[in-house]
Amino acid sequence: MNEKLIKESKEYVIKKLKSTKRAGISDLLEHMEEIGFFTAPASGGNHLCCEGGLVVHTAGVMQYAEKLGKILYSPEDWKKMKASVYIVAGLHDLGKAGAFNKAYYVENMIKDGRPTKANPDQKYKRSESKPYEINKDMLHIDHPQLSVKEADLYIELTEEEYFAILFHDGMYGSLAYYLKGHERPLQTLLHFADYWEAQFVEGKELPVPEKEDKE
Repeated sequence: MNEKLIKESKEYVIKKLKSTKRAGISDLLEHMEEIGFFTAPASGGNHLCCEGGLVVHTAGVMQYAEKLGKILYSPEDWKKMKASVYIVAGLHDLGKAGAFNKAYYVENMIKDGRPTKANPDQKYKRSESKPYEINKDMLHIDHPQLSVKEADLYIELTEEEYFAILFHDGMYGSLAYYLKGHERPLQTLLHFADYWEAQFVEGKELPVPEKEDKE
């Protein structure tokens, strides 16, 4: 992963989240640093499964969520909603950095050959096709639930923000059954931005900040 891309992505995410002026956001950003959000992978073996992949993915989602928001909302509604858009896009995958003092992703070590009489100890190597796996020491709690749990430690999410993060995977998520027929504008905007970035962009575009809105 390009170090410059990771650095610019981190700066972008921090700047946009701070711009919300949400109470507790600075403390949350410090927590994100401590739990490894800015160095974690975005997945185990799919999109951006590399160190720094999560923050690059997040910056991309924030950028596309902003673009969609400016198109779908009226200028007046965008001014009201943009802080929530930055919050949900910036924190939707926070749980992938970890929770309960455990990393969400760990290196996926697989067997490297077979033991022999001369070398009876089993050797292991990191998988090339799936370099990370979900930590087996964690209970089976999906990452959207972990995201709202970690965010809620430091900031107060609105009901719409909580819902958007919890159901950001849409009909692809583990909570799809509960979402059907109850979709919301902010949740749907986040889902589209997340899906587009993960499926079609994957960090190929620099998350360069756009011109700031005039208040």
